[in-house]
Amino acid sequence: MKTFLKWLVLAPVGLVLLAFAIANRQPVRVVLDPLPGEYADFQITAPLFLILFLAMGVGVLAGGIVTWLAQGRYRRAARHARADVERLRTEADRMRAQLSPRLPAILEQPRDAA
Repeated sequence: MKTFLKWLVLAPVGLVLLAFAIANRQPVRVVLDPLPGEYADFQITAPLFLILFLAMGVGVLAGGIVTWLAQGRYRRAARHARADVERLRTEADRMRAQLSPRLPAILEQPRDAA
């Protein structure tokens, strides 16, 4: 069901993007030089759909990097928590090993009726 819903959303989006790419195949010039002038050294000439898809890709990549950096403290806290859990498990196993030889004697002791 989840896969079906994913395709139900992604298929129309893909078709719209494909139609956009087909309709915008004409080359455009994008000047990356912020200073006005006759000779722009930093320019790209490519189809419009390619420029827009590239811009979206760069935006997604930049957003992913920023999100990854912002979540660093949570990953660090999870690492510390995993280390604490492992340390406590090791300590519990060590205490069980120390207690297991004495356990039958402890269980056989009579309880005081109070």
